[in-house]
Amino acid sequence: MARSVAVERWRQRLRRRSRPRFKGLSFNRLIPNLMTLVGLCAGLTAIRFALMGRWDAAAAAIVIAGVIDGLDGRIARLLKATSRFGAEFDSLADFLCFGVAPALVLFLWTLQTWGGLGWAPCLMYAVCAALRLARFNAAIDGAPKPAYAYNFFTGVPAPAAAGLALFPLFVSLQADAMGLHAVGDIARFPGFTAVTLLGVGALMVSTVPTWSFKNFKVPQQYILPLLLGAGLFIAVLVSEPWAAFALIGLLYAALIPMGMRSYDRLRAEAEALALGAREEEGAETKGAA
Repeated sequence: MARSVAVERWRQRLRRRSRPRFKGLSFNRLIPNLMTLVGLCAGLTAIRFALMGRWDAAAAAIVIAGVIDGLDGRIARLLKATSRFGAEFDSLADFLCFGVAPALVLFLWTLQTWGGLGWAPCLMYAVCAALRLARFNAAIDGAPKPAYAYNFFTGVPAPAAAGLALFPLFVSLQADAMGLHAVGDIARFPGFTAVTLLGVGALMVSTVPTWSFKNFKVPQQYILPLLLGAGLFIAVLVSEPWAAFALIGLLYAALIPMGMRSYDRLRAEAEALALGAREEEGAETKGAA
């Protein structure tokens, strides 16, 4: 009996030793990169839809890529799956989805009627997107920012810039859906689209501080109005999606000056505290002497 038990234990030990062991990352740590890959495919699909003349589908694909981009980073932090590879992959996907794709969609939509002159704003927008993302990546290994600056981006981030750049297309699609073809023609005027692309590109490479909303805290008294406003926006999004996307662009543009004022106020408060601390330290040093 004892011998049979010993033999069985030896067999179990042998099976455990012969079982192959695989090394690598867990699937949970791959989820953010898989989401980034899906967003990249959405950006490429937007270009395909634009080549087919399906402007609504092209705009929707870029919006989907933006939603995925807003989720993958947060999911990576929740799963503790952040990595340098993921950051670089995300930036490359952002350049295609929010730098190349919007420029190509708008060129094929209206700017190609101006020929080479219409291609110039598209080039400038894409170049600005590349410079903005390169500056963002370089800042990762740079000196740490002041505490108050972590709630702000430097310049308009690429996903928000894509939404602003597509504003003429959103307005045109909504106007055509409502039968307001005159308004749609105005929004489709190449000059309006070119100015929009150049302006948004300048905002991307600027040093204008914009809210990041990552650590944004809502005061208690504003929670209920915010929920009601979100419900109203969802109702508009379901019934008139292009009008909702255009409204988001207008609201974001209106928040840029507010973000600048908030940044200046926080910086002034931090500088005042630092000055007071230096003066207090100097007074203590003189007293000790």
